[in-house]
Amino acid sequence: MARRKQHLPWHAAGEVTEAESSADQVVRDTGWVFNNQTGGDLDLATFVESGDHEVGAYVEGFGLTMPQPATVVEIGSGIGRMTSQFTHRFEKVIACDLDAAFLERCRETVARFGVTPRLQTLHVSDGRTLVMPDDTADVTFSYITLQHCHRQDALALTAEAVRVTRPGGKIAMNYRTWTGTDALLWPAGKVVRALWKVPKIGPLIARQRIATRIGWQANRLSPLEVIAAVGPQLDNMRIFRAPSRRPFAVEGTTDETLAGINPSHWWLIADIANRPPAPTAAAATV
Repeated sequence: MARRKQHLPWHAAGEVTEAESSADQVVRDTGWVFNNQTGGDLDLATFVESGDHEVGAYVEGFGLTMPQPATVVEIGSGIGRMTSQFTHRFEKVIACDLDAAFLERCRETVARFGVTPRLQTLHVSDGRTLVMPDDTADVTFSYITLQHCHRQDALALTAEAVRVTRPGGKIAMNYRTWTGTDALLWPAGKVVRALWKVPKIGPLIARQRIATRIGWQANRLSPLEVIAAVGPQLDNMRIFRAPSRRPFAVEGTTDETLAGINPSHWWLIADIANRPPAPTAAAATV
């Protein structure tokens, strides 16, 4: 697969992550990627605390609590802002990310603030494939990750989320869609992503907060597009949006709101439908 332009700031942050001596310093120096903040007063504890609050809001708001010990797959864990809280709520957490350095720091974050024996990490080396068996997870969750992917990679990861989640399990997937500001942001983002590939200049720009926030919004996906790709494999599809945004009104879904959702974002919450039985060896030879 060709190297994706939008991976450049990801890997730039990964290089910084590897070089720093502490996770606190990683948060200070890579805020252009993780939380749109930089500065000497930032630390890992505050960073993780923000993730604790969001995990609680989304698990409760989306009804992701499981009645038995459960496994959650987190697509786009970063250095573990939300992962630590997941280890308190789920029996097993599989944290997945494109950058291996992030996953090393994720383990450090969980060691300080989570439940280490419950954590497993997975490197998504191609940016689109989860190398794990079918029906691994009870819940698959992704937040502020798929908007940074190439369009086809985002759809591929959505399909992977469905594949690795057991029938009766749930997916909670976050996407970015079109807003009025995209009349300026979309062409600006294309320019920034083109500059990222310029030798010497590109890597420097990829470490600038403003440029990264503009260039990293690499796709816009509507509910209709996502559901066209995976809807037949889902039951009880619910679309969550910001209260200020109009309903999407997609057939076969219910439309709900949750305070705190960015108006440019939306969530797909759904159950995995029962899958047709795999053909037997005898049937396959007929």
